[in-house]
Parts: sequence; structure tokens; C-alpha cells
Amino acid sequence: MHVKINFREKMTKINEPLTLPCGQLIKNRVCKAAMTERIALGNNFTNEKHIELYKMWGAGDIGILLTGNVQVHRDNLEGPANVAIEEDTYKEQMPMLKNWAEAATSEGSRLWMQISHAGRQTPGEINMNPMSPSDVQLKIPGRKYGKPIPMTEEDIQDVINRFVFTAKIARESGFDGIQLHSAHGYLLSQFLSPDINHRTDAWGGSLENRARIHLEIIKKCRAEVGNDFAISIKMNSADFQKGGFSPEDSIQVAKLFSDSGIDNIEISGGTYEQPRLLGLDKVSINPKRSENRRESTIAREAYFLSYAEEIARVVNIPLMVTGGFRTKAGMEAALADGACEIVGVGRPLCANPYAIKELLAGQINELPKYEKTLSIGPWWLSPTSPFRLIQAINAFSAQAWFYQQIKKMGKGLMPDLNLKPWKAFREDAKADQEATKEYQNF
Repeated sequence: MHVKINFREKMTKINEPLTLPCGQLIKNRVCKAAMTERIALGNNFTNEKHIELYKMWGAGDIGILLTGNVQVHRDNLEGPANVAIEEDTYKEQMPMLKNWAEAATSEGSRLWMQISHAGRQTPGEINMNPMSPSDVQLKIPGRKYGKPIPMTEEDIQDVINRFVFTAKIARESGFDGIQLHSAHGYLLSQFLSPDINHRTDAWGGSLENRARIHLEIIKKCRAEVGNDFAISIKMNSADFQKGGFSPEDSIQVAKLFSDSGIDNIEISGGTYEQPRLLGLDKVSINPKRSENRRESTIAREAYFLSYAEEIARVVNIPLMVTGGFRTKAGMEAALADGACEIVGVGRPLCANPYAIKELLAGQINELPKYEKTLSIGPWWLSPTSPFRLIQAINAFSAQAWFYQQIKKMGKGLMPDLNLKPWKAFREDAKADQEATKEYQNF
């Protein structure tokens, strides 16, 4: 049975423990947010790099360590070096999955597996005909995405079963929970978006129908993993795209999820076309269809706090907000305001895996802002450039900088803070090319 707790009780300290509805105790209010690692082998198996990386984060005194995308279908990946768990190969992976869980949790952190399916956001070099609710193609300059094939009823049931199977393997291998990834334009969020989901059957149309696949997965996962295992879901506060998933939709869906027996909702936002997940309010692949955020929202330290406050009024489970937290004061203000019960931190932990430990110990009061080091030249080539293309290049160069730090930690090395963003961009592109060849040749 789920634990009955007043989760809206205001907390002001990030080092306070939290008991989830499933009874799981989290030692503090900080989560290492999910960031795609892209360090799997060509067969999409877990390996020693995951062990080294999470051993480092596991020593950082973080309440929850949330993995990057673990895919349920090897033909529908977010990137060529994702981990993928499938029924015909999982036995070969089990020893390393258990090592991954042991390394991450040895010092008291909880490890949750983020489970995902890329849908139409599968890169073309992996699959030119990925699955999606409808045949709406993703078009981003400089990137190749194929024409998606609308899923049949059989496809939908297969995907549901794949999510449930991966949740089962997560539990059996020693993970403490799972997170269903329904944000940032991946398959589950594609079902929620009326801009992408044009179905007229039981999986499309009304908001309840568009959320049906989530509720089926949650119900079956809970039956499979039991009541003492954490189930979380990551969802968009909005797609920030005209005709897409709206803030009003998110409030209704959050209520459905909260009532379904899960333990946590993480609030995020944006898609590949509208990358608000990176904190980018000016960058849009398709500006004509972009929706702007309120200035009062932008002014908050964390990107999605205002949306979380609205969702908190209708749910009875802990919320997590990720994106933009940098100061201890900002984190504790969010807890005190009742906007969330868990704060997610991502990028700073790529530059210093022990930053939260230092914050909790009082050695620092603010996480280092490495973004300032990521300018690629004079003002017109900087992140504040008036040119949209330059803004986007800066954003993806910065993203590559953090990806490269993850890869270094996967080799047992500390981050290289002197790495230049352009070099990181080139190294990351090269790593993706090599990983794609390994994937295709396996």
C-alpha cells in the first residue's frame, strides 16, 4: 500500500529526507537529472563506462541518480550509443546491469532507470521509418529524421509490453525505481501532443485517449514490480509549440498520472523543435510556431517552477523540477514555496560530480556556472548573438561540452574544464559517427 503523507508540507532544507508513496526513503531532496550518456557498446549494452560514471556520481551524496535514456526498442533509439534492453538479449546484459546498480547505490543513493522510446525522434541513420502515433515527420535543419510509420494496435501493445518488461529488468538488476520518459518530444509525449498525434481511434483525439498509453503502462508496471518500487514519470509542462501539448493539458494529465498510483512527476518542457529543456527561450527551430514563456517565469531560477506550482495544486504526490537550479537558496526557496519536493540538477554534475556533496556540506552555496566559459568568440558569435543560427550553434556546442565530460567520467577521469566548446562539438560529432558505425555493423 502507498504511504499517506502530506507532500505539500513546506520544506526548506535540501538535506531533509523524503519518503515516497511506495515507502522508499530518499536521503535528501536532490536528484541527478537524466542526461543521455551515449556510452553504450555497438550492441547497446551497458558496460564498464556506466560503472565508472555512476560510481563517481554515487559518491556525490545525491538522493536519486536518474539514468539517461534506456531504450525499450533497439530500432527506435535517441542516439546510437543508448542502452537498450530487449527480451531476446537481456540475459547477456544482466551481470553488467547489476554492477551498474551496485556501483551507483553503494553509498546510499537511489538509482532509477529512465525508460524511453524515441519514436519519430529516432535519427535517420538508425531508422528512416521509426514508429510514431501518426506520420508527422520531424524536420530540423542539418539533421536527418525519417518519415514515421503510424503505429498499429499491435505496435502499441508491443510498446506497452516493452516498457513493462524493462521495468521488470530494472527491478531484478537492483535498481530502486524507474522513470517513464514522456517529455521532450519522445514517443510517449508524441501521444500526448495533438500536434503530432492525429489518431482517431482509442489512442488519439481526446486528452484522456492521448494519455491512455501512459496509464496502461503505469498500471501494468505496478502490477509487475510491486508496491514498494518507485515509479516516476517525466512530462512536459508544455511543448511551447502552437497546437501542441499546452499548460492546461499538462495540469489535467498530471492529475490522471497522480491518481494512477505513481510516486513522482518530474516537470520539464520543450521539444527538439522548441528546446526549452536547455533553458533556451530565444532559440526555436520553427519560430513561427513557437509560443513564448511569461517574463515572470523566465525570471525564476529554475525554468519550470511556475508550471510546477500550478500542477502541485491538483496532485497528491511529490513533484520534481529540473532545469536551472544553481543556488542552495534557490533550491530551498522552491521547496519552501511548495512548488516541488525534489530538485533536479544536471549540467553542473557533468563539470563537478561532487558539487552536491560540497553544497550539502556547506563548502559552497552555489553550483559553478560553467556556461560562462562556453562563448565561441566575439559578441556576434556568442550565446547572445542576434543571429538565430549562431544561438543554436552555441546551444548545441555547449550541450556537446557536457556530453564530452560524461564520456571522460566514463573513463574514470575527472571533467576537463578547459575543453573548448568548438572542440567538444567536433569530438561529440566524431563520437556519434563512430557509435553509429558500431551500431550499424553489429
